[in-house]
Amino acid sequence: MCGRFAMSGDLDFYAQYYGVEDGDIEPIEHNWNVAPTDESYVVSERDDTRRLRRMRWGIIPHWAADPKTIHINARAESVAAKPAFKRALAVHRCLVPADGFYEWEPPERGRTPHWVFRADGHPMSFAGIWSAWRSPGTEDWERRFAIITTEATGPIAAIHDRMPVILPTDVWDHWLDPSLNDPEEARALLRSLDPDLIMEHTVSSEVNNVRNNHPGLRTPHSDKLF
Repeated sequence: MCGRFAMSGDLDFYAQYYGVEDGDIEPIEHNWNVAPTDESYVVSERDDTRRLRRMRWGIIPHWAADPKTIHINARAESVAAKPAFKRALAVHRCLVPADGFYEWEPPERGRTPHWVFRADGHPMSFAGIWSAWRSPGTEDWERRFAIITTEATGPIAAIHDRMPVILPTDVWDHWLDPSLNDPEEARALLRSLDPDLIMEHTVSSEVNNVRNNHPGLRTPHSDKLF
């Protein structure tokens, strides 16, 4: 599961970090509590050009009559077979930059929130897919993304059974390559970052409220919630 993350890098930073050639977009304000339907940056490729784009989080199935039904996550085990994701996996893959993400312990352990991040300070690069949905009312197209999740490993496994696929650098080019259009071949690329590079600590329950949005949400917090 991945239901909240943080994205506080500047547009120019992400453009340089990912080797973007086309990043002519309006910047997004720093967001330390990115929630479903919020806008975020995504990195994709088209016509041999790496692009930085803005998209909202939560794919709307192309057959949906309204935007109420969204999918924020897609399971790596079934993403190549699900009708809502199969085509996106084949032709619309992306990277989702993040400082890190929040995860909650199960209810029986108090729902304590944790901040999960890279030990080396680099951004995480979530494996993402995107698709376009056409509003029946306006005929406008809206591009949305989802984050692919997998079985939790390393320190995350002690908190939750799922985690986002955090793609290592050596997979980026293959993952973004538009000439790769077989969903099963794309699914085979879904391996996550070395667990030894991942750290976590508990944070305040303030992060539970999406209206709270500041860097202090990631500050270590030792009190357990009951």
